[in-house]
Amino acid sequence: MEEWITQNWRELFIRFVLVLFCFTLWPKGFIYWGMGLLVFAWLMDGGISRCSDLLQEPLVMGILVFCGLWLLGLLWSDSAAIFQGKWRKYFILLTFIPLFSLLNKERLPWAAGALLCSYLGIVALGGYQWATQGTQGIALLDMSYLSYSSALGAGVILAVFLGWETLSGGKRLPSVLLWLTAILLLFLQFNQSARGMLIATQAALLLMMVLRYRIAWRRLAGGLFLIMAMTVLFAASSDIFRDRLQQAVADLHAFQQGYYQTSVGYRLAMWDVGLHGIAEHPLLGHGSGMAEKYFDDSIATYKQGIYRKLPEFQETAHFHNELIEIGMHLGLLGILAFGFLLWCWFRSFRQSQVALLGSAIVFFIFMSGLTDTFLLYGRIPPFLLTVTAITVCWRKYQKNSGAAGLK
Repeated sequence: MEEWITQNWRELFIRFVLVLFCFTLWPKGFIYWGMGLLVFAWLMDGGISRCSDLLQEPLVMGILVFCGLWLLGLLWSDSAAIFQGKWRKYFILLTFIPLFSLLNKERLPWAAGALLCSYLGIVALGGYQWATQGTQGIALLDMSYLSYSSALGAGVILAVFLGWETLSGGKRLPSVLLWLTAILLLFLQFNQSARGMLIATQAALLLMMVLRYRIAWRRLAGGLFLIMAMTVLFAASSDIFRDRLQQAVADLHAFQQGYYQTSVGYRLAMWDVGLHGIAEHPLLGHGSGMAEKYFDDSIATYKQGIYRKLPEFQETAHFHNELIEIGMHLGLLGILAFGFLLWCWFRSFRQSQVALLGSAIVFFIFMSGLTDTFLLYGRIPPFLLTVTAITVCWRKYQKNSGAAGLK
């Protein structure tokens, strides 16, 4: 009897942790508390004994290789600079391991329900703030417009995919509601200033359309036309989008005139310095944690110091490009490890027979990383990892249920 009570309390605690973790994804800094509880629950559940089984999951292997290389990069970095910058946030990817290990058939609805509720909550908060105050992001959660736009973009991809899934199951009304939700999320994203995230969302949608209807040409043409029509409509109705577009043109013109203290000019200047730094140490980079120090040290002399005033415009934090950021720290070896991580991420989806969703999410991550260090965001990568874990487990138990039904 005592053992039964202990097991029940342990199970309730694990479910509580899974629910709580999904809600700690969004408030700034709370993710670390959620990760700590998640690891504690995993150890309580005997997670160490399942490590060999976890290595069979492609994404687990990709994360371990990627994070392991960052630890290895400490060997050729300056010990005085290794704690500078945001590069340590890459280790948040390790959250997937205890999360994936804890999920089973009974716990899956708890995690999925909590993730859905928490996501709808932040969408509603951000939408309300934009509609009533005309401001972006979510001030209550200290969530920037970049993170909020990324969350909206991920939601667009998921809603479109789930719409197709429910339609394949013969449920027409839910699929229509999901597609209307995707349109609403895209509309909200057009009213955020994150240009790169918006482009990444649309690129992922185009990829999904091509992969879904690559044989059905009429449907493909219709889908592409619909995306273009919504883009034109939402762009024309959004003052924020038009302002950001005009600002980008003005920033490019200022950059050509030798003025770099603008949003676009700052990025182009950082990419220039970053590519120069990678060229100096192409194979192994400058070492984990060295990118920020290299930038601040080199701008005084690089190209006669034309970029030396950039830190006055914005404090150096990262290179605003995932490939350049990783290349600065770990060189070509790090970029290859990043490619391996994305490939493993896709393989986890493909093994679960949701390659379409996997392609869209991985492409969204890659495209977002072209204008920012997407994996250093504290909220969206853990959200996508949670989506991945839930999807893979859901497909696994769905497949097992189907096999049991055949017997």
